[in-house]
Amino acid sequence: MSKENSKTYLSIIIIVLLGLGVAWAGSQGGYQVGGVPVYALVIGLAFLIQWLVFIHAYLNKTEMYFDLTGSITYITVMIVAVLLSPQKDLRVWLMLVMVSIWALRLGTFLFQRIKKAGEDRRFREIKQSFPKFLQTWTLQGLWVTFSLAAALVVVTSQKRVAFDIFAAIGILVWVIGFGIEAIADRQKNLFREDPENQGKFIQTGLWSWSRHPNYFGEIVLWIGVMIVALPVLVGWQWVALISPVFITILLTRISGVPMLEKRADEKWGGQDDYESYKKKTSVLVPLPPKGDR
Repeated sequence: MSKENSKTYLSIIIIVLLGLGVAWAGSQGGYQVGGVPVYALVIGLAFLIQWLVFIHAYLNKTEMYFDLTGSITYITVMIVAVLLSPQKDLRVWLMLVMVSIWALRLGTFLFQRIKKAGEDRRFREIKQSFPKFLQTWTLQGLWVTFSLAAALVVVTSQKRVAFDIFAAIGILVWVIGFGIEAIADRQKNLFREDPENQGKFIQTGLWSWSRHPNYFGEIVLWIGVMIVALPVLVGWQWVALISPVFITILLTRISGVPMLEKRADEKWGGQDDYESYKKKTSVLVPLPPKGDR
């Protein structure tokens, strides 16, 4: 085994251990089935789904169902958690609806996009390597785990809190974030479908106020989920705060903004209109263009 593959397998073990850590913390004060915490069971399910689909993906050297699998995992994990938790209140149902609506919209959008493109360029080299491809699918399991940390506490915890100001504010924040993300994705999709825009970059609509408004919306909606969950958290369950923090770090420091900014610079860097757009337009938070402030 090469040194590189050894490091990849080690990283997979670390990813799983991180998932186990969140599962343990989130299970505190939660319901159990057969002596096993519901929270831990559904976290295990999230990873299991990734590994099962990975088998098909690796054998066929395809990433076609990667994003769709992630979205299906979110919905499946939430539904199973609700079914296995004996007591449900309005906050529980809210979490199920909020996560499911988001996952269904985003999953459908991403699946349609990759069908049109025929591939996801991020996977060209990765899918040729068993350990690297497995690592990517395992990371998706951790992504689901971190993202759903707060929502799953609400669903599986034995502590129930009546609908309150936190729930109301959280829903409002979620709606705002969801709306921004959905509108931004729609605007960009319509822009790309216009033959006259081939080879051009979008700088209209929400994209005239932010270079990545869809990512901003995504971060905001998960903050909304966190706000709804706050009154339920106790003890080690506060690890659920990792949810919006993880999403923010992932999108602004790892696979989101940096990757797309680099790709855009390679494609349009040096062009006057693009350089002007970059100077006057906020990277993430939607703000009036600098010249208009």
